[in-house]
Amino acid sequence: MGLLARIRKEWFIIGIVLVILSAKLQPSLGVRGGPLKPEITIAYVAVSVIFFNSGLSLKTEELTSALLHVRLHLLVQSFTLLFFPLAVWLLLKVLALTAINQWLLKGLQTVGCMPPPVSSAVILTKAVGGNEAAAIFNSAFGSFLGIIVTPLLLLLFLGSSSSVPFSSIFSQLFMTVVVPLILGQVCRGFLRECLERRKPPFGAVSSAVLLMIIYTTFCDTFSNPNIELDPTSLLLVVLITFWRGPIVTGLFNTSASWFVTAVRGAEVAELPIPVAP
Repeated sequence: MGLLARIRKEWFIIGIVLVILSAKLQPSLGVRGGPLKPEITIAYVAVSVIFFNSGLSLKTEELTSALLHVRLHLLVQSFTLLFFPLAVWLLLKVLALTAINQWLLKGLQTVGCMPPPVSSAVILTKAVGGNEAAAIFNSAFGSFLGIIVTPLLLLLFLGSSSSVPFSSIFSQLFMTVVVPLILGQVCRGFLRECLERRKPPFGAVSSAVLLMIIYTTFCDTFSNPNIELDPTSLLLVVLITFWRGPIVTGLFNTSASWFVTAVRGAEVAELPIPVAP
């Protein structure tokens, strides 16, 4: 495979590296309150575009069929909001014996208690050929559940609690996920023949939007003057981030084979590996 072909195939991974480097070089451009206004363009517009794009690309029959995979949804939600936080807690108990920064460990536990970000979960599922319709349902439903479950998990594992603005979070999820998805389905009803004939690059569009989300996230990170990481802690966090997902998923598949058998025949919905929002 030639270099150009390799770049075309791996453009998304290359794009992630480039946007992170760009955020490091010029974080002021994408910070909250900066020129790009990510608190509006990303939190509302970008996420809405992703789900409008999904609604436009998916057949209504696929969404309806995905809703009926009740056991699959139970598997995904129990893995995301029960098994994964517990597995991370056990892993961090071991890592607490090392020299890694304790605040980083608390941050990893916090992320482990959260449902997958709705945008990246759907896009990455589509990228690996999974069931996008089931991923949409589980991402949205998991986010709604997370409003209640995540604070309880944080109280259980970290002993800390905080007030949660239920109404604002619920309304934001509804307006940026449910409404755009429905609008996309409505538009598809009028444009079905044109879409099937021309086959627009829906996946590439959503991936490009996700790169913008990643960029603004790292802009906020690099612009924070209070973040001080020693090289050892940073390296350990990177290794944990890359390896905890496959390891925990493998353990789950081994220990819960009986449940996986119950949903055999259903396509993969998503591997709900939380990432830093």
